[in-house]
Amino acid sequence: MLDAGEPLGKARAAMILVHGRGATAEDIMTVAAELTHPGFAYLAPQAAGNAWYPNPFTAPIESNEPYLSSALEVLENLLARVEETIPAQRVILLGFSQGACLTLEFAARHARHYGGVVALSGGLIGPDGTPRDYPGDFEGTPAFLGCSDVDPHIRKDRVIEAAEVLERTGAKVTMRLYPGMGHTVNKDEIDSVREIVEGV
Repeated sequence: MLDAGEPLGKARAAMILVHGRGATAEDIMTVAAELTHPGFAYLAPQAAGNAWYPNPFTAPIESNEPYLSSALEVLENLLARVEETIPAQRVILLGFSQGACLTLEFAARHARHYGGVVALSGGLIGPDGTPRDYPGDFEGTPAFLGCSDVDPHIRKDRVIEAAEVLERTGAKVTMRLYPGMGHTVNKDEIDSVREIVEGV
């Protein structure tokens, strides 16, 4: 795991950043570098083989096991470690691409008051029509979902679905679909996340 910013023991807030398929913790830390804020610890776990699970996020869930459960457990254990010194309402969960899918699925399964939930090019995991009856309540957690409207990996209807599920579970959701953008992160997304950081 990579870390930046304040040491966890001294930080007042934290951000957990989850990289995409074929990428690394170093790659996602470039996003942290754009969001550096006093008092924040930035933590990025590294997936074995640079992927959290082998198949597309829209594949049957069982086809991504046991990797998916293992990846969700990595986030659960990391969050528990952070919470030894920082409460969840001052922790932002952020992911890009496969990491955004994992972040959304983890947050939805563990809904409560976080500092923020950020999914850059992602949707909830599972095939179309997967039941989305998650327990818990985000209690007004700010959530930002951004994606291209023609992303080659993430269909826009899956971003819309995730936004609706989070809203239904009590999050305060901002969703933006960017016309014709590639599979990347843009300045508007960074600025939107910065607002959540400053809010924490």
